[in-house]
Amino acid sequence: MQTSAIASHTLSVVVANKPGVLARIAHVFARRGFNIDSLVVSSSMEGNVSRMTITALGDPANLQQIIEQVKKLVDVIHCTDHTGEDVVVKEMALVKVHAGVAARTEVLQIADHFKAESVDMTETSMIIMAVGDSEKIEAMLKLLKKFKVVELCRTGKVVMARGEEPT
Repeated sequence: MQTSAIASHTLSVVVANKPGVLARIAHVFARRGFNIDSLVVSSSMEGNVSRMTITALGDPANLQQIIEQVKKLVDVIHCTDHTGEDVVVKEMALVKVHAGVAARTEVLQIADHFKAESVDMTETSMIIMAVGDSEKIEAMLKLLKKFKVVELCRTGKVVMARGEEPT
């Protein structure tokens, strides 16, 4: 019995800004056995159009079928797979760590190393904001674990094609 490799794919989907569009798109992924790992939805320059960035895990053989099915949905303007393309992919994380006076210097040094910044500080905790690729955020989180991560909030990935190429 041969098993299919599970890969991560980053898609951008431009849609009409209408209720129910997200649910219909998510249903297409679920029917094909793809797990949506990251989802970001935001309005575009035109107020009646939104852009979704979807990172999904699943069998690469089914991805093209998913893209074709998503493209057929009424409110979808276009759907593009950016896996393997020359694109900028970033995410943001807010990390609240337990950090009293004695630990603050080390937490700030870790944040500085990853070009993150402190956005809040109390007597017992700090919130660090980091922007970068997933690997950078994971590496920073690994170092911050020794200070007890109290809370973590991540945006999910956003993608944009480099240069003049539209996303």
